[in-house]
Amino acid sequence: MNCNDKKHDHIGDNHLGSVHYPLRDDAFALSDDEKITRIAGHVKEILTILGLDTTDDSIQGTPCRVAKMFVKETFKGLNPANMPKLSAFDNKYHYNEMLVEKNIRVFSTCEHHLLPIVGFAHVAYISNGKVIGLSKLNRLVDYYARRPQVQERMTEQIASALQEALETENVAVVVDAKHLCVNSRGIKDPDSSTVTAYFGGKFRDPEVRKEFLSYIQLETKYLY
Repeated sequence: MNCNDKKHDHIGDNHLGSVHYPLRDDAFALSDDEKITRIAGHVKEILTILGLDTTDDSIQGTPCRVAKMFVKETFKGLNPANMPKLSAFDNKYHYNEMLVEKNIRVFSTCEHHLLPIVGFAHVAYISNGKVIGLSKLNRLVDYYARRPQVQERMTEQIASALQEALETENVAVVVDAKHLCVNSRGIKDPDSSTVTAYFGGKFRDPEVRKEFLSYIQLETKYLY
């Protein structure tokens, strides 16, 4: 790879990509333990190339720590086995108004620079006869966030998975997040954030959309 080719910078800065995640067909040919072992070796090589002494007490465990973090935490959303089970059940409460789960914390990673994306997701749906456990909304957001990502794709993936589980188009997702690739490098603008949104079904109605946006702006009274 020619890292001096400016084409790579141009593509990354303009967030080109597909809604479908770019996994290879052999993405899971290796076990998690095999991936950790191989990643650790590469991390050690990177540290060595950078000039660090990987025999130092503080650094010698870093390759394994990073490898385990990548596979088990930061990028665990790459593995479909970690997809939360989105079991929907009948709306026996006959609650037909909007349900909003707001301020869902997002921890993701920019796939262009492998720097953190940190922010909040706000998810809503209007039941078409099915409902889903509240914690599943948080788990769904976390699943799609825990991988190298672009925010636009993540927003649509969350919406699409929820629509499929609930068997309704009446889903809305708003994500507001800071990208450290913008905040700490390049333009170095620490105050900017990126907002993406998806509105499906009834949420395409301007009044319904306005209601949803008003809910996510409500001040939450915390108990602790």
